[in-house]
Amino acid sequence: MSRKLSDNGIDGDDERDDEEEEYSDEEEDEYEPRLKYQRMGGSVQSLLSSDAATCIVVSERMIALGTYSGAVHILDFLGNQVKEFAAHTAAVNDLCFDTEGEYIGSCSDDGSVIINSLFTNERMKFEYHRPMKAVALDPDYARKSSRRFVTGGLAGNLYLNAKKWMGYRDQVLHSGEGPVHAVKWRSSLIAWANDAGVKVYDAASDQRITFIERPRGSPHPELLVPHIVWQDDTVLVVGWGTSVKIASIKTNQNKGLNGSYKYITMSSLNQVDIVASFQTSYFISGIAPFGDSLVVLAYIPAEEDGEKDFSSTIPSRQGNAQRPEVRVVTWNNDELATDALPVHGFEHYKAKDYSLAHAPFSGSSYAGGQWAAGDEPLYYIVSPKDVIIAKPRDTEDHINWLLQHGWHEKALEAVEANQGRSELVDEVGSRYLDHLIVERKYGEVASLCPKLLRGSASAWERWVFHFAHLRQLPVLVPYIPTENPTLRDTAYEVALVALATNPSFHKDLVSTVKSWPPGIYSTSPVISAIESQLNTSSMTDHLKEALAELYVIEGQHDKAFALYADLMKPDLFDFIEKHNLHDAVREKVVQLMMIDSKRAIPLLIQHRDFIHPPEVVSQLMAAKTKCDCRYLLHLYLHSLFEVNPHAGRDYHDIQVELYADYDPKMMLPFLRSSQHYTLEKAYDICVKRDLLKEQVFILGRMGNAKQALAIIINRVGDIEEAIEFVSMQHDDELWDELIKQSLNRPEMVGVLLEHTVGNLDPLYIVNMLPNSLEIPRLRDRLVKIVTDYRTETSLRHGCNDILKADCVNLLVKYYKEAKRAICLSEDVDQAHSKRNQQRASHLGERVMSMKSMEVKSKTRGGGRCCICFDPFSLQNVSIIAFFCCHAYHTTCLMESTISIGGDKKEAGASSKGTTSYYEFDNGSDDDDEEEDDEDASSGTPRMRCILCTTAAG
Repeated sequence: MSRKLSDNGIDGDDERDDEEEEYSDEEEDEYEPRLKYQRMGGSVQSLLSSDAATCIVVSERMIALGTYSGAVHILDFLGNQVKEFAAHTAAVNDLCFDTEGEYIGSCSDDGSVIINSLFTNERMKFEYHRPMKAVALDPDYARKSSRRFVTGGLAGNLYLNAKKWMGYRDQVLHSGEGPVHAVKWRSSLIAWANDAGVKVYDAASDQRITFIERPRGSPHPELLVPHIVWQDDTVLVVGWGTSVKIASIKTNQNKGLNGSYKYITMSSLNQVDIVASFQTSYFISGIAPFGDSLVVLAYIPAEEDGEKDFSSTIPSRQGNAQRPEVRVVTWNNDELATDALPVHGFEHYKAKDYSLAHAPFSGSSYAGGQWAAGDEPLYYIVSPKDVIIAKPRDTEDHINWLLQHGWHEKALEAVEANQGRSELVDEVGSRYLDHLIVERKYGEVASLCPKLLRGSASAWERWVFHFAHLRQLPVLVPYIPTENPTLRDTAYEVALVALATNPSFHKDLVSTVKSWPPGIYSTSPVISAIESQLNTSSMTDHLKEALAELYVIEGQHDKAFALYADLMKPDLFDFIEKHNLHDAVREKVVQLMMIDSKRAIPLLIQHRDFIHPPEVVSQLMAAKTKCDCRYLLHLYLHSLFEVNPHAGRDYHDIQVELYADYDPKMMLPFLRSSQHYTLEKAYDICVKRDLLKEQVFILGRMGNAKQALAIIINRVGDIEEAIEFVSMQHDDELWDELIKQSLNRPEMVGVLLEHTVGNLDPLYIVNMLPNSLEIPRLRDRLVKIVTDYRTETSLRHGCNDILKADCVNLLVKYYKEAKRAICLSEDVDQAHSKRNQQRASHLGERVMSMKSMEVKSKTRGGGRCCICFDPFSLQNVSIIAFFCCHAYHTTCLMESTISIGGDKKEAGASSKGTTSYYEFDNGSDDDDEEEDDEDASSGTPRMRCILCTTAAG
C-alpha cells in the first residue's frame, strides 16, 4: 500500500522546515518511511514557468537541468541558477558531467552534441544531422587530452568521438539495431541501449564484452525509453518497461599494485551474470541504486491504458493519470517503501515525461536502515513543471518516529549510533534507564552510562556507589571514566577491590589495572585485598597477573618478576632487561628455559658470573616433571661449551650422553675439543648408541689404534678413512696391520694401492699380496701408482732445481751488495754532487744498511783504517766504508789503489784494454755496465776494497 503525500508534505520555497510528511492513512504509521521529499526551490519554479524540464543530471559540485527550449541551466544544490547555456534549438534529450564536474555535455533533437566548460569559455559543438538521444562523457574527460565522448540517436549509430592529431574523429562502435536510446559511461565500460537490448563495450581493451537482451513484451523504446544506471564499476542496473535486470559485468581488468589496470584475454569466459531480475506491475520511468536496494520511479497505468496509450507523445488531456510513485525495493522485488508524489500536473503526464537522477555517493553505506553522515544519496524526480528532491530520513527523524511509537530501546540504539541532540539523549535515556533498573538489566544500564552521564563526575560517583550497594559494581567497571571526568580515588579503589574479590572478574581486573592510569588510585588497598587470597582456592592466574602489575606500579619489580615467571609470560625477558633483574633470575631458571630457551640460554651464559652453571644444572635436573629437562640441559651445556669449553668441564661426562641422545652429529667435534670427559664412559655410551666414528676417535685417544682400525675396516668399511687414520698415527706397525686386514678384501687392496703413494712403498704392498688374489682394476691402479710416483719424483727434482737457483741468485745478490762503498765526510766533493743527486732515491733506501755497516766496520776494524791503522776522525777526514765491513781513509785508499793500478798497467801494457779498480758497483749487471760507461766518460775512478780484492786475486 502506497503512502500518499499531500501537497504540504513536500516542502516548497516558502516551507523549508524539516517537518515530517503527513500521512493520508494513520494505520500505516507502523511502517517507518524511508525517504522524505522537498521541492527544489531557488530559480527552478521561475525557469519552468515558461519552459518545461526534459532531463537532469547531478555531479558532486552542481546540477544541470535541460529543457524543451534547448537551454541547459546550471544550478547549485538549492536550485539557484549559476549559469545558463543556450545550447540547442530543440529539446535537450540527455546531459552528462565528467567526473571532475568541469564539463557538461548535452545532446538534442536538433542533431547536435555540445560540450561546455563550466569554468572557462571552452565550447565544442558536433553536428550529426539527426536527433541525438543520449550522450556520455569520458569520466576522465577533463584530465585526458583525448576528450572522448560517446553519443547516439535516431540514426542508429553509436559514435565514440576522440581528439586525434588531425582534430576530432568519430568512430562507430555499433550500428544497425535501431536508435540509441540511452548511454552511460563508468570507468572504462560504456553501456548503451537500442531496440535490441543493452550492450557493454570496454574502451580500454577496445572490445564489446556483453549483451543483455531487451525484455519480451516491453513497449517500444521510442514510447517508453529504457533506463540504465551503473551502481558501481561492475554492476549495471537496467529498467525497461516493467522489467528490472541487474547484471554483474566480468571485465578483463585486473588491478595492479600501483593502481593501474592490466588486461587479460577472457575470450573463453561468459562476461555477464544476471544476478537479479524481476517484473513489476508498473512502468519504470527511472531507476537508481539505494544502498543494497533500488529506488524506482513508478508510473501506474490506468486499467484502460495499453500499448495505444504510448503511441502519442502529447500529454493526455483527459486528466486521468495517477500520481507517480517512488518505490524502494530489494533486488528480489520486496517493497520496502512506497510514496505517491503530488507532482504539479501529474494528471496529464505519461511515463516518458518523468525522469529520475541521483547524486553520486560513496558506495553502499546503507546499514540498518540509516545512512552515515555525509553519505546520504539525493534523488531528483523531474517532471515537465516540477523538480522534487528525495533523500533518506536522517537520524533525528528516525528517533522521533521511534519515540512516538514507544520504542525506547531502538530510539536509544539510534542515539548511540548517530549521536542525536543532547536534549534528545537526556529524554531517551531518562525514560529508558529507570525501566532497565526495574527489570534488573544492570549490564544494559552500565553500557548506557557513558552516554547518559557523560562528563558529570558527581553522577558517575553516585552510580558507582549505587552499583556497589547492589553488588553489581563489576558490571559498571569497564565503563567508569578515568578522565573527563576523573573521579575520586575512593571510587576507583572500591571498583578494583570489587573485581579482586569476585573470581569471575579476575580477568577484567587485569585489563582494568593495565588500562587505568596508576595515579588516580592508591594500590595499597587493592594489593592487600589480593595478598589475602594467596595460597587459597580463589587465587587464579589472572589474579596473580593483576598483583604483578600492581607490584610494578609500586616499584617492587623483583616480586613482579617472580609472579611473571610462574605465569610463564613471553615478554619476561624484556622485563628482565628493562629493570636489570639478573640477580632474580637465579631461582627461575626452569621457567625461563620453558618460556623461550633460545633467549634464556644466552642470558644465563652472559651472566654466568652470578648465575653459576652448577645452579643452572641442578635446577634443570630437578625439574623432571615440569619439562624435558635433559633436552634443555643439553641446549644449555652445548651453548656454554661453545662460549667457554672449560666452564662446564664438570659436566662433560653428562654432555657426552646428551649429545648421543639429542645431537649425535655434534658428538665427534665435542670429543675432539674437550679434555674433561672420561674416555671409558664415553666409549661405553658410543658403543650403546652404535656411534662408530666416535668409537674410533676414542680408541685412538686411548691408544688402542688396532681396535680402532678394525672398527673402521670391519664395520665402517671405509678404506680411505682407514688410510687417513693410519697416516695420522705415524706408526709403521699400524700400516702392516692395515695391509693384513685388507688382504682378504680385494677392493680394499685396490684402494690401498691408490692411496699409498707418499705414505708407503707400493712394492711393499704388492710383494705381500697372494698370487691368486684378484684385485679389481689392478692394471689401471698400477698405472696410476707409477704415474703418481713419476709425478712426485718430477716435483721433487723441480723443487730442488728451484732451490738451487734461488740459492745462487741470493749469493750473487749478496756478493754485489757486499761490494758497495760509501763515503762518510762533512764536505761533499763538487765532482760527486751531480752523481749523488742522480742516486738520491737509491741511496735513501740504503741508509739503514749503511749505518749498520758503519757500526760493523768500527767493530771489526776496531775503528781504525785498514791500511794505516790510525783511528777514524769524522770531523776533518773523509772515510770510505765497504759492505764487507772494511773501512779506509780516503787518502789511504786512493794512494793504494793508484799504486796497485800502476802495477796493473805495467803488467798489462800489451793488453788491448785495462781493468780499473776505480769502478762503482750498483748491484746488477745492467747497472754495472751503465755505470762503467758513465764512469769511463767522466773519468771518475771506481774504488774497491783493497783487502777483499787482494784476497780474491
